[in-house]
Amino acid sequence: MTRPVLIDSHCHLIFKNFEEDLDEIAERWRAVGVQSLVHACVEASEIPAIRALADRFPELRYSVGVHPLDINSWTDETLEVLRRAALEDSRVVAIGELGLDLFRDSNLDEQLAVLKPQLKLAFELDLPVIIHCRDAAQPMIDLLSELRDLDICPKGVMHCWAGDSQEMQAFLDLGFFISFSGMVTFPKAQKTHLCARKVPEDRFLIETDCPFLSPVPWRGKRNEPAHVEAVAKKIAEIRGKSFLTVANQSTDNAIKLFNLI
Repeated sequence: MTRPVLIDSHCHLIFKNFEEDLDEIAERWRAVGVQSLVHACVEASEIPAIRALADRFPELRYSVGVHPLDINSWTDETLEVLRRAALEDSRVVAIGELGLDLFRDSNLDEQLAVLKPQLKLAFELDLPVIIHCRDAAQPMIDLLSELRDLDICPKGVMHCWAGDSQEMQAFLDLGFFISFSGMVTFPKAQKTHLCARKVPEDRFLIETDCPFLSPVPWRGKRNEPAHVEAVAKKIAEIRGKSFLTVANQSTDNAIKLFNLI
């Protein structure tokens, strides 16, 4: 049987609950065929630690950015810190994790004030964005449509997709990829199942978002990059395709979006 090649397009490995066994975790992701990982950043202070992990694990690439729930970390210097970090290290393949979250916060104007300069930075540097969008699809669509009309909209991916198929189509029409996490394995995630069935084969990625959102059968436990295999297998089941087909398609798409070598 041909060995699958997988890419975990969104993970977080700098959490303390990975400190004691990260080498063993790496052995497991390599054993299932994960050839690359994209480590997401949620605030600028994380960058040195993520860079150190990339030194330790050669298959790791990373993003730099500020998450909508971490906008209190934003200062007058943050944008330049992100720009410098992206320019100094070719392993930086995206700007993010950025976006809007109106599920936990209602401070839309403050979130937009941090999101807009990051989107412009991504366009300036010709890097894709990794977008977190929770209960905020319409304002995100409005903003990206405005940037598209000005010909300054970056490319990117809607991370850990949990919206409906109509929202997904709007982001697809804007040129974005859609990424599926362990949520696609949850029995009650019907909207996500429908999106996984309908998304074009050249526009989807797979991810873990570890240590969060462990797929079935590890739900409720710490997630890790090797579990991206379960995400691919569930999408294959939903789409009526072979696991190898879905693994290869998602890998090709991630390589294209993030310019992975």
